[in-house]
Amino acid sequence: MSVSGKKILIAVSGGIAAYKIHFLIRDFVKKGAEVQVIMTPDAENFVTKLSLSTLSKKPVYSDFYSDNGTWNSHVEMALWADVMIIAPCTANTLSKMVHGMCDNLVIATYMSAKCPVFIAPAMDLDMYAHPSTRKNLELAESFGHRIIPAENGELASGLTGQGRMAEPATIFNDVEHYFNSNNPRSLEGKTVLITAGPTYEAIDPVRFIGNHSSGKMGFSLAEEASKRGAKVILISGPSVQTINDPNVELHKVTSAKEMLTKVFEFYDSIDIGIASAAVADYAPKEVAKEKIKKNDENLTIELVKNPDILKIMGEKKTHQFLVGFALETQNEEENAKGKLEKKNLDMIVLNSLRDEGAGFKNDTNKIKIFTKTEKKEFNLKSKDDVAKDILNFVESQLLK
Repeated sequence: MSVSGKKILIAVSGGIAAYKIHFLIRDFVKKGAEVQVIMTPDAENFVTKLSLSTLSKKPVYSDFYSDNGTWNSHVEMALWADVMIIAPCTANTLSKMVHGMCDNLVIATYMSAKCPVFIAPAMDLDMYAHPSTRKNLELAESFGHRIIPAENGELASGLTGQGRMAEPATIFNDVEHYFNSNNPRSLEGKTVLITAGPTYEAIDPVRFIGNHSSGKMGFSLAEEASKRGAKVILISGPSVQTINDPNVELHKVTSAKEMLTKVFEFYDSIDIGIASAAVADYAPKEVAKEKIKKNDENLTIELVKNPDILKIMGEKKTHQFLVGFALETQNEEENAKGKLEKKNLDMIVLNSLRDEGAGFKNDTNKIKIFTKTEKKEFNLKSKDDVAKDILNFVESQLLK
């Protein structure tokens, strides 16, 4: 499935990034989509109706009435569309959208829309970072709209930072992916291997070294991949999470070495590998055969490094699309990007323990996704919704 035959409603608001819309319209039309463009009155200061209508092959509207007195029905356009894209979406237009300030054709059409809405914000970096903008973006996302985050780069003000509208190719890919992912069998024919939970490294028959990972994120990923038609191999360390799905083949392990062995039973045959397990970095050099008695004030345990499962997966990668996770407490983005490079990953999912509601044991998570060329941020969501975001991003990369 693609954008061919789809009805795309593009709403342009008054920002310098409006010039990029020409490229977006061209890409949709080339792929067989039908495009209707509407504008705010201020947008006409940046782009012309003539250029946009030439590319879209349809009249472009910025008011409720045309020059000949014809009524331009916002209701008809809203109900016509399969998706609506607001790009660029200025701070002013965003605020009107989320607070219902209906004073132009774009807002009236938006408020009549029943279809999915994509928002590509564009503004100067301080405006983008302002608490009111952040709150309005959160409100828009809570309405079910899809935010395509602004990118870092040089801005019209001469400053450099986050605020540039996402490139037309990024917007196009997100919309195309929406149509592909709404095919309920979007991963049919794919085999997905997922690691989940902690590993426990035995000290003696009673004690172990471990961590607080619950396995929730990995199990949510397995369930979502199965819903999309994939065959799923889920390799989990000790976890209370359960799954009852005939498309998910669950393998329980305890230690890092057991997980490594199990991963490479299947690795050559998989299409996608997602390493969400929190594997212990070290294990006791020797495991006591009997419970260690409390005889001395101090107990010294010599630790040795565990095999780096993800690094080995990256070294042995041939055709697999490989996803890693990074849970960080400092220098988060720098460390995640370093892991992406060093372990030969295709993408990495970053979460920070400094973000409230993210990390181990929570039912929610807040992530950033990095590839070698892209960065995408997401708000705090349930782990089931985070799983959808991660797999949506994976699928968008596989389409490239």
